[in-house]
Amino acid sequence: MASKSATRCLSKALSRPSLSSSATTRTQRLAAAAATTTRSFSHAPIATSLSPSSRRQRPAAQNLRAPLFRQPQAKRTIFIQTEDTPNADALKFRPNHEILPEDFPSSFLEYLTPRSTLAAPHPSPLAANLLNVDGITSVFYGRDYITVTKDSSTPWPHVKPEVFALITEAVTNGQPIVNTVAQKDGEEHGQGGFADAAQYDPKDEEVVGMIEELLETRIRPAIQEDGGDIEFRGFIDGQVMLKLRGACRTCDSSTVTLKNGIESMLMHYIEEVKGVQQVMDQEEEIAMKEFEKFEEKLKAQRELDAAATTGKSSTDEVLGLNK
Repeated sequence: MASKSATRCLSKALSRPSLSSSATTRTQRLAAAAATTTRSFSHAPIATSLSPSSRRQRPAAQNLRAPLFRQPQAKRTIFIQTEDTPNADALKFRPNHEILPEDFPSSFLEYLTPRSTLAAPHPSPLAANLLNVDGITSVFYGRDYITVTKDSSTPWPHVKPEVFALITEAVTNGQPIVNTVAQKDGEEHGQGGFADAAQYDPKDEEVVGMIEELLETRIRPAIQEDGGDIEFRGFIDGQVMLKLRGACRTCDSSTVTLKNGIESMLMHYIEEVKGVQQVMDQEEEIAMKEFEKFEEKLKAQRELDAAATTGKSSTDEVLGLNK
């Protein structure tokens, strides 16, 4: 009984906390939080890539096929290397691209006139454009290079940029540089590089074989490095008939090349060879004759001018003595 009375006394002494005060404090905290934080609600639906549309169509994922990273477009760069030749009027261009087709029957192709660039069997739009440039006189194609020749009165800075542009355009457009068309019966080749069969006595067939092998292995590579080529025309009475092409055709040192270089090598290795002669086409022979006539006229005019000058000086001396 004593313990129960003690418990009642203790419970009366320790009063319970008031609910009204705690509720008031909590209400104040919620009101303060509501004053600092404003929360808004909207009835508009959140649109996603998989949300159904108002048209009741099947939801579809957007841009699922788009690449994650855009790959830059590859650009093809063309590097054209230019090489000087022993001929000051000829430049050799290497566009790092095959010029002649792989199965082409000749090691070179040469265009000397605008008409030849359109004639069968191998017309060339690039050669036609190059020959339309003022000052360009011929276009020569090797396996992987182009030799362009100009006249001596035209400086290279006037024509070189246009030649670069034409070659670059022809290489980048993907079109063949040399085309092949059917040739009519009896029609002559419009381009240089397809000469008639070499002339020689059938008894000299073995000697001719050695000459052609030496030309192919030792002589032609050196001439091609200079932007030209060489053509075997025949073997007659110990004389090797050759024709120079490309930059070597109009080079001032072509005679020296034939005599000191090619002739010496052929005579050294083949005892049947007695000499080398350069063959010229009909147009070249006519041009050479006209050039010789022009040189004779210039020589005669110089002699007349020298005689007139000498006579005038003599007359002045006589008049001076008379004074």
